[in-house]
Amino acid sequence: MSAGITISSMSDYAILGCGSVGHAVAEELVEQGKDVLIIDRDADRVEALRDQDLNAQTADIREDDLYDTIADNEVVLIMSSDVEANKQAVRTIRENDGEQFVVVRASDPVSEDELTELGADVVINPSEVIADSALRALETGELEYKAQQLAEVIEATDDRLAIVTHDNPDPDSIASAVALQAVADTLGVEADILYIGDIGHQENRAFVNLLGIELLPYADADVDDYDTIALVDHAKATETTFDEPVDIFIDHFEPDEEYEAEFVDIRPSVSSTSTIMTKYIQEFDLNVSEEVATALLYGIRAETLDFKRDTTPADLTAAAYLYPFANHDTLEQVESPSMSPETLDVLAEAITNREVQGSHLVSNAGFIRDRDALTQAASHLLNLEGITTTAVFGIAEETIYLAARSKDIRMNIGKVLQDAFADIGEAAGHSTQASVEIPLGIFTGIETTDDNRDTLLSLTEEAVKRKLFDAMGVESGEGSNGS
Repeated sequence: MSAGITISSMSDYAILGCGSVGHAVAEELVEQGKDVLIIDRDADRVEALRDQDLNAQTADIREDDLYDTIADNEVVLIMSSDVEANKQAVRTIRENDGEQFVVVRASDPVSEDELTELGADVVINPSEVIADSALRALETGELEYKAQQLAEVIEATDDRLAIVTHDNPDPDSIASAVALQAVADTLGVEADILYIGDIGHQENRAFVNLLGIELLPYADADVDDYDTIALVDHAKATETTFDEPVDIFIDHFEPDEEYEAEFVDIRPSVSSTSTIMTKYIQEFDLNVSEEVATALLYGIRAETLDFKRDTTPADLTAAAYLYPFANHDTLEQVESPSMSPETLDVLAEAITNREVQGSHLVSNAGFIRDRDALTQAASHLLNLEGITTTAVFGIAEETIYLAARSKDIRMNIGKVLQDAFADIGEAAGHSTQASVEIPLGIFTGIETTDDNRDTLLSLTEEAVKRKLFDAMGVESGEGSNGS
């Protein structure tokens, strides 16, 4: 067992072996007013400890009569650098039926396991503790340096900052943009959030409306009005090539194309860009507003499927920081928006037309008016028992739209759609969610008329399902619609 423990509420401690580690522990406990007995076999060291008014005795912790000395102590900390001596001390305590709480020092993973088997309650490997401390210090220093760099780029803005989300932005992208806007505001720079495409999915629209987030369509903006441009959470869900010079790039995915930005922060080690922006909110010591905290918390939860997908310790600590500042009534409203009649119709059609191969479901929703309903249908169908991947497609405005979702860790649904449709359409997305747009004429060679709608649907369904199931590695035509 390897862990840490808070022992400040306990008393009557014995420290066996008082080198540099044991001495540091002893001083801290005495500073807290604890009763501490120190045992070490070096008589000169014991004498020096007594000169410091510490209760120290000379004894060899490998001797069998050790237990008589420490029988009345509630907690025993075995801190010797001699691992074999530490093993013998643990063995002596447990063979005497000692019920003390035993914390012992190891030297490597093998000795950790051996000490645990001997009956130690907590095993500490100093090298691991030092490494963890060094990494935390490195992370803190790196974040401080990055925050300074980011501030310099933002403060160099003469007029306004444009913060651009990915196409058809999701909660993580929107929340990250809102956080960067808050950072810019505290640095005295005005910023606008621009998006390409649509604010789709009813949850996303509820998210924006309930939090009063102001987003501007990129097509309506004049990029020349901005002298600094930032891309946030832009790497994996963008179909549009961004040709403007970029000054700031922040994402938790590596981009497919390289941006020559003055400031770049890419962290694949976390699961959301909202997590990265929360760290900057903390580093800039902002008085985080309820709106920003709620947005970031929702961004993290949405990107990690409420902490059930690829969640890292950094995501959890960021969420824990945001939690007290967020409006949880608003979050509940965002996560449970009412379903539009169009979405209900699309979902009903998708349920009726579903074909299942193993744990993969593909369905044709027919002719649709609201393509965002496909995304919601794919998400709802993912809740069916035994289903790990869904894809729902429909036809609108001479285009086949397809939305896919996956919780299968073995599959990257974004790559599946690229493999299936990259030669005839535009695919975008990542491991758990993706979409495709395919010109209907290229796909079927037939223009849409009232007379050929059924023919188009039939051709589309057959071809899309075949390509999808092939890309997923299963055969179409042998599954079930569950009826």
